[in-house]
Amino acid sequence: MELKDDFFKKVEKKTKVDKNTIVDLAKKLQAGNMKDETTLKEVIETLSLMTGKKVSKEQEEKIICTIVEDKVPKNIDKMF
Repeated sequence: MELKDDFFKKVEKKTKVDKNTIVDLAKKLQAGNMKDETTLKEVIETLSLMTGKKVSKEQEEKIICTIVEDKVPKNIDKMF
C-alpha cells in the first residue's frame, strides 16, 4: 500500500515524527510478528519514545488486544 505525502504530513503534524522515521519503523514491523504480545509491547514502547507520549499499562493492553483480535480500522486515513 502506498500512502500519499499528505497522509504523512497529517501524521507529522500530530506526532512530530517525520516520514522517514515512520517508513523505517514500518519496515521493521514487516519483519516482526504483529500477533506476538512481546513484539507489540516493543513497538508501543518505541512509538511512545518517538512521540514523547506516555502509554499507560491499560492503554497498552487495549492496543494489544485490538491488534491481536484484528479490530484495527482498515482505512487508516480516517484515523487522523
